[in-house]
Amino acid sequence: MNKKVKVLIIGAAAVLLGLIALIIVLIVQNNDNAVAVGEAQARADSLAIANDQLVLANEFDQLNADFNQYEGQQIHLKNDSLIIQYNEAREKIEKLMKELDAEKRSHKKDMSASREKIKQLEAEISTLKGIVRHYLEEIKRLGEENEGLKQEIQQVQQKNEQLSNQVTQATASNEQLTQTVQLAKKLNITGVSFNAYNKKGKVEKNITKARQLGVSFTVSPNNTAAPGMKDFYMRIISPEGALLGGGGSFRIDGQSVQSTAHRSVEYANEETPVSIYWDVNTTLTPGDYTVEVFCDGYRLASRHFTMKK
Repeated sequence: MNKKVKVLIIGAAAVLLGLIALIIVLIVQNNDNAVAVGEAQARADSLAIANDQLVLANEFDQLNADFNQYEGQQIHLKNDSLIIQYNEAREKIEKLMKELDAEKRSHKKDMSASREKIKQLEAEISTLKGIVRHYLEEIKRLGEENEGLKQEIQQVQQKNEQLSNQVTQATASNEQLTQTVQLAKKLNITGVSFNAYNKKGKVEKNITKARQLGVSFTVSPNNTAAPGMKDFYMRIISPEGALLGGGGSFRIDGQSVQSTAHRSVEYANEETPVSIYWDVNTTLTPGDYTVEVFCDGYRLASRHFTMKK
């Protein structure tokens, strides 16, 4: 074999070896790239799952916050099944989130299982959204009903207050009318006089010599007053402030009061003169004497008379 042929053979072999080496290098590089791409895809999938988990967790927390905001009003709900459904859905979501978080911490490479749990989480949270929405609608409806009842109660209270005011006014008017009627029945007297009499029955100017005291007056006509026997009571107060007593007692303003003397007179709704006498049984002194006349529970007159010695 000549030298040129050898050179060609050696050159062809070298080229062939170079191509084989290049092919091996390319294969190795492709395998490395494939591994890198796979690892990158796994990291992307893991980040996507973590992001989905975070989004779902935030939605779950927000739903819990919305629900707990009105949790105190659960006792007013007639539909207890909403509370049961909510608690069941919340328990499922919490369980799935714990399983997903456990898979993440254990660095499992089975992304399909994590994606399956993400889908389950999405379905359960969607169900929970519907329950919370229905729950809030019930709360709103209940609030509107309560507000309506509150307004009705306020209206009833206002009506009751108006009726109470009307009753109070009517009662006051009736009381005033009753007082007016009672006052209209009250007897009126005029010409009240007070005299001292000696033992001969004559008017005595010296009060120390008096053997009898007398009060005289005239009862005016009054068609409103009931006719019949009327008991007139006389009270005489001495200058010393002592009651000249002995005439029995009568009632006025719910109390029993002592009198000096009294007299029963037939009254026929016409002008009637009346005189009441008291026999002196004590020492009388000069000064200011107070004379009061009563009948039918009313004080008809109160006069002051100065008696001299």
